[in-house]
Amino acid sequence: MAAAATGAFVLLGDDGEPATQRALTTDEVDRLAVTRFLNYRAGGRAVTITVPNVAGGLVITGSVDYRTHTGYGVVRGTGRDASSDGLIRWTATTVLVRPMAKPPAAAPASPPASGWHTRPLRTAGMTLDSALAIALDLGSNRPDNAALLPQNGAAWIGREQVRGHRTDIMKGPRVGTGTRGGTGTVTSPAVRYWIGSDGTMHRVEIGIASAPRPVVLDFDARKYVPVKPLPGAAPTPEPPRS
Repeated sequence: MAAAATGAFVLLGDDGEPATQRALTTDEVDRLAVTRFLNYRAGGRAVTITVPNVAGGLVITGSVDYRTHTGYGVVRGTGRDASSDGLIRWTATTVLVRPMAKPPAAAPASPPASGWHTRPLRTAGMTLDSALAIALDLGSNRPDNAALLPQNGAAWIGREQVRGHRTDIMKGPRVGTGTRGGTGTVTSPAVRYWIGSDGTMHRVEIGIASAPRPVVLDFDARKYVPVKPLPGAAPTPEPPRS
């Protein structure tokens, strides 16, 4: 599981020695400030979300559309969570699941018209829903305020290769689970971003109170597949940011 793997790495500096946390350079601040905006500008990103819990864990492989604020993919579980296998689709307020005994490797480009079960998205005390809401919040229609990031605790903490990409690991701004009109809680401030030289977000790791280990979101090399609306339903628009 990706969460277990990331917990064991050693943060390295430019000379290969263990890194010491330091203030961000101007370039690093600029990259951290635009990383969520780049996700939005791309329209969406392919993502793998690893959600640990005491019952086993879940892995969601799919896409997040940052224009319609919708996620869609395949969910697979281990241990007692294997009963959760199937398709999953979510917005800032709603989760839809379609159980499948043998889910496909990738979600169908056109979602099935029937067999979905819907429920409200709940972030308080529910790690899966917190992770889904966080995934939606990693895109923004404008850059973050670069001047405020260092004041809010942003820092450089190391460097690591992620799937062949050289990345800087930065402590960054808190990620909300209810910032766009939802009613969820906010995650802990322990948020790490793996950011490339052009500002691309490659990985995010977030500590959530209800999870035994951090949730990990990997923005991988799979091609982003736009999230299509369910048959007969309109896409959920992104609420305006204040």
